[in-house]
Amino acid sequence: MNQRNEQLLNIVNQHKKIEVNELADLLQVSKVTIRKDLTQLESRGLLQRQHGYAIINNPNDLKFRLAQNYDTKKRIAHAAAQLVEDNETIMIESGSTCALLAEELAQSKKHVTIITISFFIANYVRDYPNITVNVLGGEYQSDAQVTVGPITKSMLTNFHAHKLFIGVDGFDGQYGFYGNDIMRADTGKSMADNADQAYVLTDSSKFKAKSTVRQLSFQQVYEVITDNQLESSISKRLKDNHIKVQLVQAEQIK
Repeated sequence: MNQRNEQLLNIVNQHKKIEVNELADLLQVSKVTIRKDLTQLESRGLLQRQHGYAIINNPNDLKFRLAQNYDTKKRIAHAAAQLVEDNETIMIESGSTCALLAEELAQSKKHVTIITISFFIANYVRDYPNITVNVLGGEYQSDAQVTVGPITKSMLTNFHAHKLFIGVDGFDGQYGFYGNDIMRADTGKSMADNADQAYVLTDSSKFKAKSTVRQLSFQQVYEVITDNQLESSISKRLKDNHIKVQLVQAEQIK
């Protein structure tokens, strides 16, 4: 995504709904150029167009979460992609940053096999022949577009990977990482049990979020990849628990 498209997406996210003509004025480009940009962003599911307006996606839709802090998530995903070797098999749990990781790997032209619970991720990279996706079965959660539960956990026992990439919803300095859904958190634990190293991919805002379901303890996480807005006290807490911390540049809102 080029810099103008990143600015455009930021503006739409801030306004929630904005006229196409106003976008052209704010970015000082022609209406034709703005329409082309909006068509590209809409095709990627990052926003919607409606009667001369650009609007954010439904907040309950995964595509809405994908568009939030997009640039930061993209940088986190890019950093994570550098850890994956050509012809490697990895596990990817679910969530917007994990979807961008899958896209980064696809665009890098590495041949990677992905084991995932996310139908959203499988669909997101469906057009890339260098990516092989194994989607685990189980109880389907339509909002998150993931499979969870006993069947999923049973299928996981047939797989093993060196690396798991996983998203989280919250953090606690005493335990570690939390989720919002008990079945998804339990499935995430099972994925970690079947991987050598778990990498948490999340923007720094999640470290201030309150969640209710324990997902991964400090001992289950090998590395955290987040942005440089992470509080130094939290970074120290992670490192004191022998977790590697990699920081990327946070999104600059213009």
